[in-house]
Amino acid sequence: MARLDVKPTRMELLNLKKRLKSSIRGHKLLKDKQDGLMSSFMKTIREAKSLRKDIEKILELSFKNFMQASSMMHPEILESALLFPSLKTSLEVETKNVMSVHIPFFKLKQEGDVLNFGYLQTSAELDLALKAFSEALPSLIHLAEIEKQAEALAKELETTRRRVNALEHKMIPDQKETIKFITMKLAESERATKIATMIVKAQIEAKEA
Repeated sequence: MARLDVKPTRMELLNLKKRLKSSIRGHKLLKDKQDGLMSSFMKTIREAKSLRKDIEKILELSFKNFMQASSMMHPEILESALLFPSLKTSLEVETKNVMSVHIPFFKLKQEGDVLNFGYLQTSAELDLALKAFSEALPSLIHLAEIEKQAEALAKELETTRRRVNALEHKMIPDQKETIKFITMKLAESERATKIATMIVKAQIEAKEA
């Protein structure tokens, strides 16, 4: 704790008491916000972890089928089949303000078919792999969305945590210490004034006697 550099006057005491009240109220609001952010952050992390496991399984099977197709097909035929894709993909991004955090939301649009080649010279494994990749894309986009949300929440959570700590361990204790100091100084000044008054009164009474 450190005492603030202010004059020990009644006006400063009143101002400090108002500031302390505001600091305590702000600390409570920030603490509630911190709890809310932590809850949202943990929920987002759990969702991302579960979704990542599912996507990894899908992609593992997709790459396995693609490797099998690559080993069974001539490289030129494989390249020709993948050369002119007809599937068109676009991504829209918008942000929403949640507890002062700009949360990104992704919207994926797909048009066309990923399979736009003849089936005579291509293998069934290639069809399965490309379909799986196409079906996994929305989940990948959703995972990216969730992880960006978690990143934004983590940054705001850290900022809020620093503010809570500053209020809890610095500002509020300093204000309380200063209020205590000024209160003691004013009490001492009041006692000194009373003693001086009593001495003067006693001197006057002595002269009159």
